Amino acid sequence: MSHRLAARLTRVRRAGAGGPARLPLPPSLDHTPLGCDAVGLPARHGQRLLRQLPRPGCVFADGYGDGEHWWWIVPSGSDLGVPWPEPARYAAGAYVAAPRTRLIHRPEGPAPYTPPIPLYLMVCRLAGTTPVWADGLPARP
Repeated sequence: MSHRLAARLTRVRRAGAGGPARLPLPPSLDHTPLGCDAVGLPARHGQRLLRQLPRPGCVFADGYGDGEHWWWIVPSGSDLGVPWPEPARYAAGAYVAAPRTRLIHRPEGPAPYTPPIPLYLMVCRLAGTTPVWADGLPARP
């Protein structure tokens, strides 16, 4: 087993019983050949990101009203080699520690995913940081 796979399995196992719950994808979108992770951002950024992202996938809110965080479904492994900056929270397996979540955006297409690279670039812009890839070098504009 590769080191990367072992690390992913360990992270998913930590989200076991009594802990975080997996975000429930709609049955028509629950065919996820790439697996699912989630990126959480403070709700105050949600509407702006939703308008600016190309092809946003499933988005969930936790808490009441607009929620405290909005959770964007991305393919599994979208954190490998990509350091998501604060205020982002990365949830392997789409397991989040939120007692109440609800789907607030459903994608137009058949896949539940938000493209992770545009989301990452927008999060870096929100955080005021330079995007960095696995080789440690800043991304070229």
